[in-house]
This record gives sequence, structure tokens and C-alpha cells, in this order.
Amino acid sequence: MKRLFSLKNLLYFILCVAIVAITVRSCSSKPVAAPSALRASGGDTIDVAIEYNPMSMYRYGDSLAGFSYELLKLMAYNDSILFNYHPVSTVDEALPLLEDGVVDIVVSDIPAMADYKNRFMLSEPIYLDRQVLVQRKDSTGNLSIPDQLTLAGKTIFVPHNSPSIIRLRNLSAEIGDTIYVNDSTEYGAEQLVILTAIGDIDYAVVNERIAKKLAPDYPALDISTNVSFTQFQTWIMRLNDSGLSDRINRSIKRIKSTSQYDSLCVKYGC
Repeated sequence: MKRLFSLKNLLYFILCVAIVAITVRSCSSKPVAAPSALRASGGDTIDVAIEYNPMSMYRYGDSLAGFSYELLKLMAYNDSILFNYHPVSTVDEALPLLEDGVVDIVVSDIPAMADYKNRFMLSEPIYLDRQVLVQRKDSTGNLSIPDQLTLAGKTIFVPHNSPSIIRLRNLSAEIGDTIYVNDSTEYGAEQLVILTAIGDIDYAVVNERIAKKLAPDYPALDISTNVSFTQFQTWIMRLNDSGLSDRINRSIKRIKSTSQYDSLCVKYGC
């Protein structure tokens, strides 16, 4: 009887291990949130808070990919820079880490806007992008918002503290009518695109590069309505960290002059 009980325990243990392994594998495709107990690496290591999205960094099978992630890898290799990556869901999640000195750089699709220039050190431009409206086409292929003027009275979802908020407020003043902005604290740009596609929300504004990466998977989506002009996208650092800024900018400029950068642009459509 004792031997049978031990066998049952052994089988139960094996089953639990299998379940945990499956769970870990299924979760591996999700972003890893920055832990609350995160500490700066110190030494020569540069801590990077990088947003988990199709342009910055994402998991592809058992590997990591993304334009910014691959650019950082080139910088690390060519200029002997040691980076430590901390994936985050949104830029808003990363900014306190930057201000508190936990991370040194925030990497995402960050437009070179005056609001950021007043608060942070902006890097050399990484690539060009713009903000677009994400909406669903009806059964006949028509759009409920064919242009910026018809945004009046609509509710638009954006990631929390997104630069899109400033643009939508300015656009509201330009068209002389209210555009209601839902400043989502729960979802990032990628999630908002998917929520629009499945019909949980009607409209979102995100960067075009992110929308273009996801749109082919959702034929009913339309991303043809521009909300902003084309803008330089940058990374951000602390205002008082000019030494780091100079080093990063030198490395970015050097990589941008190479065929490696051109290959990345072809691969990610920038």
C-alpha cells in the first residue's frame, strides 16, 4: 500500500512538471514585465527599457526580433557596448524607471516632439513614422471615418500618455469639434490594434509601422487614414546624461551609414 501511494505521488509529480512546462512555453510569447524590484546593472552595462511591440522587440519562435532590438545588437557588436534589456508593455511604464535611474535608455516608437525634448535627451533619429487611425471596414469595404474631419464626436483609444493624445487634441481644435480620447492604462499599441480588429473597440491611433506589421493578419482592418505628419522616431535618455547620449548617438550614426542598417530597413519596412 505504501509503495502504491508513492507511485501515485510520482505520477502526480510528473504530471505537474509537464503542466508547468507547457504553461511556461505558452507564456514565452508574451512580454516580460519589468519587475518592481528592478535595479540598475551598474558598471559599464547600459540598461535598456524596450517596449514589446512589432517594431521595437517581439518574440519570434524561440528568438527575439524587432527593428530596434536588432539595431541595438548591431551597436553592441560594432561598438563594444554592453546592453541589458528590460521589456516593458508601454513607454509610460518605462519613464519612471528612466527618471529614477533604474534604466538608462527607453527604446520605443517615440516621436521627436517638444514635450519630450523639454524633459529628456533625445537620440539621433532612428527612422521615420507617423500616427494612423485603425478602424474596421464594413461588409462593403467602406469606412466610417474616411478622413480626419469625420473624427468629430468619435472616441479614439490610445496607449496611456501616448504622444497621439497631443496630436488628437490639436486636431480637435483644427476641425472645431470634440474628439474623445480614451487614454488606455491597460493596453499598449499592439493590443489596441487587435482589440479594434476583433470589434471590442471601434477606433485606435497607433504608429503606422506597428499597424502595418499587424494589419495583414486582420483583413477587415483599415489603416489608411493618417492622423499626423511623418515624424522622426527617437529613443530617450535623461537630460543630465550627455556622456551616454554622445556615445549612443555616435554609434547610431555609424550604423546608419552602413549596409547593415539598410538591410534592417528593408526587413522592417522603414
